[in-house]
Amino acid sequence: MALNISLLKDICEVAGAPGFEKRVRDLVIKEVTPLVDEISVDNLGNVIAVKKGKNNTQGKKAMVAAHMDEIGFIVTHIDDNGFLRFHTLGGFDPKTLTAQRVIVHGKEDVIGVMGTKPIHVMSPEERNKVSKTTDYFIDLGMSKEEVEKIVSVGDPITRERELIEMGSCVNCKSIDNRVSVFILIEALRNLKDVPYDVYGVFTVQEEVGLRGANVSAHTINPDFGFGLDTTIAYDLPGAQPHEKVTSLGKGAAIKIMDASTICDYRMVAYMKETADKAGIKWQPEVLTAGGTDTAGVQRMGKNGAISGAVSIPTRHLHQVIEMADKEDIQSAIDLLIACLQWLDQYDWSH
Repeated sequence: MALNISLLKDICEVAGAPGFEKRVRDLVIKEVTPLVDEISVDNLGNVIAVKKGKNNTQGKKAMVAAHMDEIGFIVTHIDDNGFLRFHTLGGFDPKTLTAQRVIVHGKEDVIGVMGTKPIHVMSPEERNKVSKTTDYFIDLGMSKEEVEKIVSVGDPITRERELIEMGSCVNCKSIDNRVSVFILIEALRNLKDVPYDVYGVFTVQEEVGLRGANVSAHTINPDFGFGLDTTIAYDLPGAQPHEKVTSLGKGAAIKIMDASTICDYRMVAYMKETADKAGIKWQPEVLTAGGTDTAGVQRMGKNGAISGAVSIPTRHLHQVIEMADKEDIQSAIDLLIACLQWLDQYDWSH
């Protein structure tokens, strides 16, 4: 099955900073509505798409969470010369921001450039210090009067990068976590009969604290949970074997733990067995920092959920561009489908 790169491109390129997910939400609703039995949007903005299970006499529910939001910024100040100051929405590696284009979403979208003090006029001490986000401003190439006709304090800002294919990989801003939005859509498209009701939830505000997953898991109260998110692929020059976490091209990652979740040992075993049974390439993931919607899915239903996660190895995370392998993306789709379709065939009592 060839990946629908055109759809992945649309999903990755559309804007959707935390709390400002409407554009990506509209795209998701359009794509998902024909694929499911029910679809709704809750008060926080999560999209909840339901595929009913066949003969689900036990009323069991499986929830899959993929967050729609991307790391971004918000306008905090317009100075007398029209330059913008901003605050981050989610975590950034500041050194990657220099001279990068961004899109300010005001009354209309306008392109800006991340600026900082030119190296030619820096002191030796300034040249050697680690960059901070507060060192940067955004240059729109307009006067304050022109800027204020379009931009206001509180407007969101996103990165400006189109999706391209590079070798066996795709490269774009917001692979985290739009690749998972794509994977969940494709899984819903290709799911046949499922034993239990499947709640595919496209969540909001993950990058600022798993907020959408917490609310939706509380509402759904799932029995089983799956997070879908990117993870570190530190398979780069200079990396020691024990530092890599995951590597591109070695398959979907099955999460064992991260800083917010210790995945249920039963779910980890089930996912490994399912991958082997289906002939799906996979690799283990132990991440000692960072967290995903898996934590919310696992803990916020009143009964808790037997939870794990499918992770997509990704290079250059939380930078201006991010990169994932097309074969790993396909493996993640296949693994999620298999896990959802065979949930009733596993002994969860041990």
